[in-house]
Parts: sequence; structure tokens; C-alpha cells
Amino acid sequence: MSSIIEISESVRHYYGKVLQSSNDLKTSACCSIDSIPTHLKILLAELHPEVVERFYGCGSPLPPLLSGCTVLDLGCGSGRDCYLLSKLVGENGHVIGVDMTPEQLEVATRHRDWHAEQFGYKNSNVEFLYGHIENLATLGIADNSIDVVVSNCVINLSPEKAQVMAEIFRVLKPGGELYFSDVFADRRIPAALRNDPVLLGECLGGAMYWEDFRRVLSDLGCLDIRTTKESSINLDDPEVAAKIGMVKFRSVTVRAFKMPLEDRCEDYGQVACYFGTIPEHPHAFDLDDHHHFETGRPLRVCGNSTDMLMESRYAPHFTVWGDKTTHFGLFDCTPGSQGESVAAGGNCC
Repeated sequence: MSSIIEISESVRHYYGKVLQSSNDLKTSACCSIDSIPTHLKILLAELHPEVVERFYGCGSPLPPLLSGCTVLDLGCGSGRDCYLLSKLVGENGHVIGVDMTPEQLEVATRHRDWHAEQFGYKNSNVEFLYGHIENLATLGIADNSIDVVVSNCVINLSPEKAQVMAEIFRVLKPGGELYFSDVFADRRIPAALRNDPVLLGECLGGAMYWEDFRRVLSDLGCLDIRTTKESSINLDDPEVAAKIGMVKFRSVTVRAFKMPLEDRCEDYGQVACYFGTIPEHPHAFDLDDHHHFETGRPLRVCGNSTDMLMESRYAPHFTVWGDKTTHFGLFDCTPGSQGESVAAGGNCC
């Protein structure tokens, strides 16, 4: 227990006292893995400069189709993503930000009314809660109450990642989506380095080994997780590289759903077609890094992909031909270029 408390206090100190802006970071771990999408870049210009300056995320983990949703941001920090989400969910939606760093939450909370006025809302649709993402029940977040959970380079900072994941799937509604960016390692981090204050604060010491992450979600009943984007992380700081340069890190954006899925991609002869009706995605929609749905172009899909599309809020934007009455064995899930996948008739992970 003392180790868990020490890690939490180390993270709280690093993000509350050591870092004053994103310029203080020593590595690219907590930087954007890709240029922010155009529609979000436009919204970013509407946010308060102090909120943007105190942002330490590692991606843009904000999925589409959020209008009217209740969205939970784990480790919201100064509130940048919460205020982007505020605009995306609309005045009738609701955004909850949770963080354990008082200095960050003070910045976020101070600008609530400013953003409500900026967006033309009668009242703010954002609330910030001080607490730990490992125990959302103490904050009053009920079972099956959240449409979408997002997190931006924060879960790696938790000393109890399995508990965080358990809480996420407790609060998500059936069919709800987990969409987050974080840092992953190609091996388990040595114990001595997991507690290093700088490595921990830079999102490296607590980086999850992907296979351990997969096992945690499997134990929770989430048997199919998808990567939407990923990028390698450069250890540009000599001191950091000297400590942990033997580990390869990558920043990954992950999508998962709260729904019963099979642990392998199974072939039921189903074909999906995207209508092109998701705003900001008129020509194509990517379910993950190799499920590219071109508008109007049918694509063979496995049973899990079918369920992800048709048992979630994405359902009105797709049609699927076929059901699960006939099984044809394992789905051909060999990744390849889009052309190769289409030609092979398969595109599943």
C-alpha cells in the first residue's frame, strides 16, 4: 500500500509542482501522436490559453458522435479535453473530468463559466471531481451511467491499472465505448525504474506492457481491443535514455466496447457498408488501424466488428448484410495495406 501511495504522491508532485507547461516535458511521450484533426483544431482556438498551455496529453482521444452523450475524462488535468468535449457533446450533453492534482483542477475549474459563455451555453455542462480514477464509486459515478470514457496519457500513471480498468467497465453503459491514448512498452518495466519520479512523470516508468494490458481487459470480459493509431516515442533527453533506453515505447490510441464479444475474429459471411453520415467523416470511417470503411463501399467483416458497429452508437451510420446463423470458421485477419485487405476480402484484427 505504501508503494501505491508513494507513486500517487510522486505523480501529484510532478504534475502539480514540477511541470508548469508542456515545454517542461523531457520526452515526446506526452506529446500528440499526430496533428490534431482539423475540426478539433478549430475548437481548440476557442479554449482559454491557460487551459491549452497546461495540457500534457499524448494524442487526441476524442471519438466522433458525441452529441448528447455523457463523457468521462479520466485524469482531466487542466481540462483541455473536457472543454473540447463540452462543445462536442453540446449543451444537452454532460462531461465529467476526474483528477487528483489540485493545481491542475484549479486551472480547469476556474475557467468553467468562461467556456460556457464562450460556447453560448446558459450553464456549464462540465463538472470536475477531485479524486482517484481507481475508485470512481467514491465520486458518485454510478454503474452503467457513462456513454464514453476517454483518457489522455494518464492510465500509465496509475499504480493500480487493473482497478482503473475495472472501474471503467463498471461505469460504462452496455454498448459504451472506451477510447484513450496512452504509452505502452515492449516489456515489463523493471521495478527500480517504475518508481523513478522523472520516468514516472514522463509517462515511461508506469507504461503498460501491451500483453499485460490485453490480459487485464480479457479478465474483465473485454476480449477484443482495437488500435486506432500508434507512434514510436523518442527518448531525446540523455538522462532519460541512459536510464531506460533499453525499452521501446509507443504511444497508442485504443478503442474498446462494453459488449459481449468473442476472443477471436470469427467469420459469419457478413458485409458492412458505411453511409458516410458521421460528421467530419463524409468519405470514410476508420474503426481501427485496418478497418477502413469507405463511404458506400461494402467490406467483409468478422462477427466482432459487426457487433461493434451495430450494438453501439455507430449503428445508424452502417448497414450490415448477413447474420450469425452460418459460421465459416476463423476470419482471415491478416493485416495488410487497404488494397490488399479489400482484395483478400478481409480486414480484421
